[in-house]
Amino acid sequence: MPELRDIEIINGLCIYALVPALIDCSPRFFQQKPTDIRATLATITDASELLEKLLKGGHTTIAGRLAGAFRNLGRERIADDIVATMRAAGYDVRESDPFETKPPVILSDREQSPYVTRMRLLWQAMREPVIERFPKSSGLTKDIEGYMRHVDGIYVTDAYHSLSIEGYRVSAELIERVRNQNWNPDNNEEDREHRNALAARGYYQAFQVVRDSVTKVLKCKNPGTVVDDDHRTWYRELFAPSITAGLLQPADLAGYRNGPVYIRRSMHTPPNREAVRDLMPAFIDLLTNEPDPAVRVVLGHFMFVYIHPYMDGNGRIGRFLMNVMLAAGGYPWTVIPVEERNDYMAALEAASVGEDIVPFADFLGTLVKANLHGKSAPTVP
Repeated sequence: MPELRDIEIINGLCIYALVPALIDCSPRFFQQKPTDIRATLATITDASELLEKLLKGGHTTIAGRLAGAFRNLGRERIADDIVATMRAAGYDVRESDPFETKPPVILSDREQSPYVTRMRLLWQAMREPVIERFPKSSGLTKDIEGYMRHVDGIYVTDAYHSLSIEGYRVSAELIERVRNQNWNPDNNEEDREHRNALAARGYYQAFQVVRDSVTKVLKCKNPGTVVDDDHRTWYRELFAPSITAGLLQPADLAGYRNGPVYIRRSMHTPPNREAVRDLMPAFIDLLTNEPDPAVRVVLGHFMFVYIHPYMDGNGRIGRFLMNVMLAAGGYPWTVIPVEERNDYMAALEAASVGEDIVPFADFLGTLVKANLHGKSAPTVP
């Protein structure tokens, strides 16, 4: 057990403080969890606190390992400080790199959020597997009107499957009814209290805004910028009917969540509310600056639901985002069938918990290939 002075109490939990934890963690941890430990090391801007512990304990082997770890990250100054100071104190330090690979991206000395650092590392590490597996982009379509006709034509199918994935019980008849305004929450008690009807109406309203977003990217606007400008509106429209019906409070439309959220049957716990506010701008930057359309599709969807910025609606918005990215890459609008929900969730889980993006890239890539080859879209009962 750590000494009392090496324990911090955070939100009622006794936590091993960072510096002594780094000193005590095994060499094997650097190989088993390289993303986590790199994100952690990147938060350290000065060697002073580490050196105090290393010098007091005479930890020559650990000093060499930590110096090698910092040099692996490109933090030469900290690595040099550890080695030089230990040697000046009479210790024979032999630097060794505990990582098996180099980091996939050069980390900024100014980035203080371990959440953002971890996301940047994951993004870069996951790019190549996505590029290797996803269909190549054929470029933006020149037939914008034809593309939008396809989007309009697939609306009912898309709404049915996306809502059904989230557990709503909807039908083609209900989806058409709310689209055609035959739905009145002010005067019809059944409509006002019908959770499924509210979800269908919200989906329709959000779909119209997403439709505008697709048009923007087809006219060559940067898709990351479009998502940045529009995703809050997608969210507001998705839940506006529930506000009108009095099932949600107006404050629920405030924006990014102000509390914790948990994903049912998942080992992934989304970042806390403070981290969300750091992660979303960094996510938009990655999306905006990403040159490969396939990466924007797969990692755009994955990273959005990984962050889970809203209390509800993250899956639906993630699929909207995916389809905006598909349009920007010249791919057709793609529906994720509710019949494949288990494979879909398992692939997201593998990426979130195991840092393995391959199942998710293969899953989406298979659906897109089927679309490109003209195979029939999922059906609606």
